[in-house]
Amino acid sequence: MENTKKFPANFVWGTATASYQIEGARSQDGKGDSVWDMFCNKPDAIWENQKGDVACDHYNRYKEDVALMHQLGYKSYRFSISWPRVFPEGTGMLNEKGISFYERLVDELLAKDIEPYITLFHWDYPYELYRRGGWLNPQSPDWFAEYAKAVVERLSDRVSNWITMNEPQIFLGKGHLDGINAPGDKLGFAQFLQAAHNTLVAHGKAVQVIRSFAKKTPNVGYAPVGIIKIPSTNSKEDIEAARQAMFSVEEIGYWNNSWWTDPVLTGRYPEDGVKTFEEYLPYIDLKDMEIISQDIDFLGLNIYNGRETEMGPDSKPQPAEREMGYGLTSFDWPVTPSCLYWGPKFFYEKYNKPIYITENGMANNDWVMLDGKVHDTQRIDFLKRYILELHRAIEEGVDIRGYFLWSLMDNFEWAEGVKQRLGLIYTDYTTLQRIPKDSAYWYKELIETNGESLFK
Repeated sequence: MENTKKFPANFVWGTATASYQIEGARSQDGKGDSVWDMFCNKPDAIWENQKGDVACDHYNRYKEDVALMHQLGYKSYRFSISWPRVFPEGTGMLNEKGISFYERLVDELLAKDIEPYITLFHWDYPYELYRRGGWLNPQSPDWFAEYAKAVVERLSDRVSNWITMNEPQIFLGKGHLDGINAPGDKLGFAQFLQAAHNTLVAHGKAVQVIRSFAKKTPNVGYAPVGIIKIPSTNSKEDIEAARQAMFSVEEIGYWNNSWWTDPVLTGRYPEDGVKTFEEYLPYIDLKDMEIISQDIDFLGLNIYNGRETEMGPDSKPQPAEREMGYGLTSFDWPVTPSCLYWGPKFFYEKYNKPIYITENGMANNDWVMLDGKVHDTQRIDFLKRYILELHRAIEEGVDIRGYFLWSLMDNFEWAEGVKQRLGLIYTDYTTLQRIPKDSAYWYKELIETNGESLFK
């Protein structure tokens, strides 16, 4: 492939958010509670006992936010629908005011030439369905399909791009096994695997619904965490070690790739995972696997960092020793730009499915400086390093269709409350003023030049 200092002509540049993290308006216009509304009432569950009741008040300020996106030249916007805003009880009676909010939001985006990418589920599970067993209930896939159908019927005349779920590893693992995210459960591993299986079936049923009821030809994807292993050297042995480690399931737990991607993209659970989890496995109907493996158009990957890996003396992959003093974001996540090269490369080699980077960004120590601006030079440097690595993967033939920067604005970062700032736009949580950071303008130029500004 000819080397170029631009991205493909049709490359999608965007930003991303999630409903609970920005919308606020907890009970406004008939919205029901989610498990996050419940969890935020648990003492000390959230940093400084903060809540997402107001967050960025995007529900009431969406026109202002879309206008900012337009001014900054952002061409695509990935956002999620709040399930309990559309169905206050999770199923049954549709909340007309809730769904009409998303209609207005989509209309506003399209009026400003911003392409919407809708995520159907980004963690805010309806509390009323949680009371009925949540993802453990065998009816949960049908509940999700009912919700998906309602959204698709109302929005698919204007929206083409759909993502079923965001990061099942996290909302199930941290929320139902570790108990540190909503709903705060610590299930046994067998129960966790049952909830995970039901979730994957729900994904598949949502794909069926989108295919059946979309009014515009849909572009359908799924966005798990991309858990990335980086070869510690360019030796064949270390590259193979990283590749093996990326897709192995050898420990009891949720922090892996294949358990969440193999069923969707190959129609079966990974053999090593089945062996590792053998004593905990639920009954798995072959019909379920047919549903889970409905064809999708792209794989979304949320990638923030990777782990250096080497081939050990026993010819098995092992973590490599990191350099002393390696870079950290304010989330204490390592700065590893090459994860945006190796991650997409390994996923594409294994599954041969077009890829979107559905999240990438960094938490930084941002504040308004004496000149009234937010100078986040570290974020700019971080993004430049990472996106250059993404460009390298594309140059080598990896089919990467788009990049969504997390996040459009500082928001409620789950159990971290508003402690962590990952936005291009600074949010003043007292006045709710929005202030574009230096990185917001840097990203504007990047989009205008389709990546060419990276090479200046």
